[in-house]
Amino acid sequence: MKAFILDRYGSNDGLRLAEVPAPELRPNDVLVEVHAAGVNPLDSKIRDGEFKLILPYRLPLILGNDVAGVVVAVGPNVRAFKPGDEVYARPDKDRIGTFAELIAIDEADVTLKPKNLTMEEAASVPLVGLTAWQALVERAEVKKGQKVLIHAGSGGVGTMAIQLTKHLGAEVATTTSSTNIDLVKRLGADTVVDYKKDRFEDVLHGYDVVLNSLGNDTLEKSLRVLAPGGKLISISGPPDAEFAKANGSSWLLQLIMRFLSARISRKARRHGVTYSFLFMRASGEQLSKITALIEAGTIHPVIDRVFPFDATNEALAYIETGRSKGKVVVKLK
Repeated sequence: MKAFILDRYGSNDGLRLAEVPAPELRPNDVLVEVHAAGVNPLDSKIRDGEFKLILPYRLPLILGNDVAGVVVAVGPNVRAFKPGDEVYARPDKDRIGTFAELIAIDEADVTLKPKNLTMEEAASVPLVGLTAWQALVERAEVKKGQKVLIHAGSGGVGTMAIQLTKHLGAEVATTTSSTNIDLVKRLGADTVVDYKKDRFEDVLHGYDVVLNSLGNDTLEKSLRVLAPGGKLISISGPPDAEFAKANGSSWLLQLIMRFLSARISRKARRHGVTYSFLFMRASGEQLSKITALIEAGTIHPVIDRVFPFDATNEALAYIETGRSKGKVVVKLK
């Protein structure tokens, strides 16, 4: 099968398109023929070696973290799926590899594709949808009437998080550029801060939750907008000791991550709020709940561009410009 391979971290040559053996099917796996794969900033960060500490992959590696396709075979223990089922998933972090013609995924991480989405639309959902769900529903426990700030509202996570927050009944603020104001308002944003004109930390106050996907400067400024007891959740770091423990990291790595997050954690305590790092996990069960919201028309994916599979490196380069609105996808079928 064809696949895009990462041979070494930080390579200026990008990913290599190669012929590789089809994946081995484990007893609890479904083998999926990939029709479309989402492209994420996470893919670029893995390629560049930024996640070597948290995700110690053995190279060469097939990259890719989002998939939509058709089941072509199932392991002997699989009961929920059969060949011919249209599915989508974010594979477990230890078994990524959606930039390929086939991928084997544990059935616990897979769910049926929303009936009202194309394969390309479906492939754009899993990673960002699960990130938004785990940040807002699971960790922040957002409730009706609360105030939530979502940074980078026009990005992949942002477009999904705005819609989910509105569904939960909270008031939504977001940061974006002037060119994307109409987009985030259509998605449901109540307050929009043009980061090129205004400083969000001067405009927004009394928020219950902040979801950060930007750098450390934005992270620290976000503390100022939170009300006492508020929650600052970041998907861009720094990782904390709690994440390291849940990730099964060594005691040394847990110590390192505690050190890396010490500054923001101290500042959060001074403000009377909490800081936590979120690295989303695969979950077919949670994805099925997102499917129900999509089929009900409550949330919908936002796609900027669809690239042909052969142009996967170009798709990665495009998301690195930071100009994409919503998600970028590569199409195989």
